[in-house]
Amino acid sequence: MHFSGKTGAVSRRSLIVGGISAAVLATIKPAAAAVAPLKDRTLHLYHRQTGEFFKETYFQDGFYVVDALDRVNWLMRDWRTDETKTIDPGLLDLLYNVGNNVDAAKPFEILSGYRTPETNAALRRHGVRTASHSYHMVGQAVDITLPGVSLRNMRKAALALGQGGVGYYPNKGFIHVDTGDVRQWNGR
Repeated sequence: MHFSGKTGAVSRRSLIVGGISAAVLATIKPAAAAVAPLKDRTLHLYHRQTGEFFKETYFQDGFYVVDALDRVNWLMRDWRTDETKTIDPGLLDLLYNVGNNVDAAKPFEILSGYRTPETNAALRRHGVRTASHSYHMVGQAVDITLPGVSLRNMRKAALALGQGGVGYYPNKGFIHVDTGDVRQWNGR
C-alpha cells in the first residue's frame, strides 16, 4: 500500500506505526462526499457615526455576494473622509460567527471600521491608543458592540473562535476584532 500527498509518500508501515489502522482508513470517505453545503450568511450592522444600516446576505450558495460586499465596504468606510477600503470577507465571517455564538437579536453597532492612515495618525496625535500599523487601515478590523449582549460575552464568543485579535475595552463600551494573528488584550 502506498499513499502520496503534498508532503510526500506515506508507507503502510509508517501509518501503522503512527497508529492508523486499515480499519480507520476504510472509514474515511472521499473528500467530495464529506463536503457539506455551505450555509448562507446574513449580517445586520449599524454604523453609529453615520446612522446607516446593512442587513443582507453577504454569502450565498457558496460564494460571497459582490454587491453586498461593496455595500459593506461603504458602510465600514472611514466616516471622517468617506474613503473606502475592501473589507476582508473573513472579518464578516468572524462577525457572523460571534453573532451566532451569542444569539444576536439586534444589529452589531460599528464604532470604527476602516481608517485611513491619516485618520489613524490623527487619532494617535490626539491621545487615542491605536496601533501605528493598525489592522483598521487594511480593512481587517472593526470595533463593535451588540445591544443586549454584554461585552464580556462578546469577548468570550470571539476568543472561542480562535481567529484573529480580540481587544476588550469595557470602559469604552466595545470590543475590537480583527483577522490578523491570534492574540488578545485588555484596553482601557
